[in-house]
Amino acid sequence: MLTPGTRVNRLLRFGGLGVALAALLITGVVAVGALVAGGYDPGVALGALVRGAVGSPEQFFSVTLVRSVPLILTGLAVALAFRAGVWNIGAEGQLYAGAMAGVWIGLAAGDLPGWIVVPLVLVVASTAGAVWALVPTLMRLRLGVGEVITTILMNFVAIHLVGYMVHGPLQESRGVFPQTDALAAAARLPALIPGTRLHVGFAVAVLLGVALWLVLRGTVFGFRLRAVGQSPAAARITGRIDGKRVILVTFLASGALAGLAGAMEVSGRTFALYEGLSPGWGYTAIAVALLAGLHPMGVVAVGIMFGALEGGAGAMQREAGIPAAWVSGIEALVILAVLAAGQGRKWLVQTRLERGRPAEASVG
Repeated sequence: MLTPGTRVNRLLRFGGLGVALAALLITGVVAVGALVAGGYDPGVALGALVRGAVGSPEQFFSVTLVRSVPLILTGLAVALAFRAGVWNIGAEGQLYAGAMAGVWIGLAAGDLPGWIVVPLVLVVASTAGAVWALVPTLMRLRLGVGEVITTILMNFVAIHLVGYMVHGPLQESRGVFPQTDALAAAARLPALIPGTRLHVGFAVAVLLGVALWLVLRGTVFGFRLRAVGQSPAAARITGRIDGKRVILVTFLASGALAGLAGAMEVSGRTFALYEGLSPGWGYTAIAVALLAGLHPMGVVAVGIMFGALEGGAGAMQREAGIPAAWVSGIEALVILAVLAAGQGRKWLVQTRLERGRPAEASVG
């Protein structure tokens, strides 16, 4: 027999599901309405989106999953930081720092065997991302400067530094194009599935998602990280949690994940560094992490979804003549829908609590 609390919990779960479905339905209606208002055929547009994302095994593996790799890694970087109460908005700059360092070491060590140079590229890039995060980390811990501003400013420094490098010290040997020379085959990530462009970076990203989930839920450090993120004051009062140390390790690990994303991109897809390497993955990662509820496995799923949207954007532009920017609008609508669902669920919980009835459901 169900207890009153269990009945309320089930009602809240189904109610939250109903709110989410309603929000997604409204999103679909708004998206279709926007396409019609823009003079486009919604059927053609959505068909092109689906075909571009999952229309064939080639599209799914070589486009959707490949594009999801930097989104998953930067999403994990943001989710990890946010879980500890660290507002790392600098994944974009950390990604560029990792890409720059990864290309540099890949070009310098391209004559080494692949089993040496590929791990070297990934380790150096991750280290560069962590080093890039070190400045805002120290400014927060030593000077009390909020990391939101410092990480954003570090993004611009990294982007312009890459611009300088590809026009100067790292410019390709002919000196014609603002990019580096192509990485040697030994410095490129091997294919995960032969015959496709999907590289082992996708498997690494998924495994890191699983590892991060296990760390957060099953280790002492994961508990301390969550405790600091939930209530720094309470964690400090216990006398057993060094909040500054947790923030330091988490911030640097977050930067390392974002730096790894840069290495995956240059050694797995572009094979060279150039201006505008990232279309804003470090910022999209914030939406990915929040939509996933800061859950590592949720980040993997949402990253693949956003990869599908990006993959379908090109097909919409080719087949339906719709600017790829429309997909950014669809992503924004999805974000709004999920936020609306979350607020609706909170409203249901609050309503039950105000009526004085038991509600033990976890919000978030």
